[in-house]
Amino acid sequence: MDRATFACSTAFFRDFGNSAPGALPGGHVDFIDKADSFTYSDFFRDYLIPNHPCIFSAKFTEDWGSRKTWVTRDGKPNFEHLLQKFGEAVVPVANCDVKEYNSNPKEQLPFKEFVEYWREYIRNGYRSSRGCLYLKDWHLSRAFPEQDVYTTPVYFSSDWLNEYWDAVAVDDFRFVYMGPKGSWTPFHADVFRSYSWSANVCGRKKWLLYPAGQEEFLKDCHGNLPFDVTAPDLGDKRIYPRYSQSQPPLEIIQEAGEIVFIPSGWHHQVYNLEDTISINHNWVNGCNVAVMWCFLQDELAAVQREISQWKEPMDDWHLQCQVHPNPRLSRNSGIAGVEDLHSGIAVVYKEEGVGDSFVLLGNIPDKSLGTFPIKVWELLRFVGCVQGGMLVGKLENFRIKRAGDVHLEKGKFQGDTSELLPEPKDTPEKLERDLG
Repeated sequence: MDRATFACSTAFFRDFGNSAPGALPGGHVDFIDKADSFTYSDFFRDYLIPNHPCIFSAKFTEDWGSRKTWVTRDGKPNFEHLLQKFGEAVVPVANCDVKEYNSNPKEQLPFKEFVEYWREYIRNGYRSSRGCLYLKDWHLSRAFPEQDVYTTPVYFSSDWLNEYWDAVAVDDFRFVYMGPKGSWTPFHADVFRSYSWSANVCGRKKWLLYPAGQEEFLKDCHGNLPFDVTAPDLGDKRIYPRYSQSQPPLEIIQEAGEIVFIPSGWHHQVYNLEDTISINHNWVNGCNVAVMWCFLQDELAAVQREISQWKEPMDDWHLQCQVHPNPRLSRNSGIAGVEDLHSGIAVVYKEEGVGDSFVLLGNIPDKSLGTFPIKVWELLRFVGCVQGGMLVGKLENFRIKRAGDVHLEKGKFQGDTSELLPEPKDTPEKLERDLG
């Protein structure tokens, strides 16, 4: 990380939480055209830290295998090739025409059956008695690791979330989406309030983006967010009393090959304007782990309120709220309990050479959160190893060469760390000082 970027990140996180949320970044989204003139430090300074969206041009994906083989010469999905490679796979498919709670219900279908449906849907003028089906959240890379599909752009490779799930070999947050023209995803924010990036292999999307905090104005009188942020009834003040205070969304039209970066905590709604295939990742790192932690705190507090009647007969009630499968946390975050946060960061930190020192944070008692590491800002300051309150990250700095000249080897950052923040060997002593 260069000195200017370090100073910028330090200043930003020193004031973390003091600025007014929900402001639009100038009412537009930056377009990044050339890969050879845009460094990781540029992305880190201008988009990760201020939590602003941007669009990467198709030049960033032109070498992907999927863009060469999954797409016909006229830019349409290459159904024959896809069937040859994945025809026997079983995939998750949502029905965009049906609302179940605040999402679309899913079923598991053979991929070849979904493609047969899709072809017929096109032939029938994008109509079907089965509704509009959308293949969503397919873990294709995990199921077919040998396939040359794509390479994660370096800007998104500092990924604590997927490093953790790779280490425990259970799951990941890397997805493929395939859907006909007219398929869509209802209003939502991403899992854990993570970052996300979405690349169109083919087709076009329309995104409606609301900065973090704006969703508060979109809640109904019961505190629920809308299923469809374009629905006419949002104008009814009896149902949505604060809607008139909301700002219009940022609208993005994403073309084939382009990548959209969605900031942490930004709610959005997405439409496929053509038959579209996209690749999506969710990820967390030192820049947004504080957002993730605050969200999990809020979710845990809501769970505790919901099941407060069982508090007295259970000695370890606070702990049970965290470590046991939890419908609210699982539904809203994709996790079983708050303890996953500690486990995930510990795995990543060990991979960076800290050894077992981080696990000393594991059993700090607290009256409200059981045995979860409770000195939140101390935890985040240690994970971020902050000078002047910077939460961004020792882990990030280990990975960023000071001039921004970053390269990858087997998916990991490689770079000169000699002039960056303190070495891992210094962290046990720092931990003792910080935690007192």
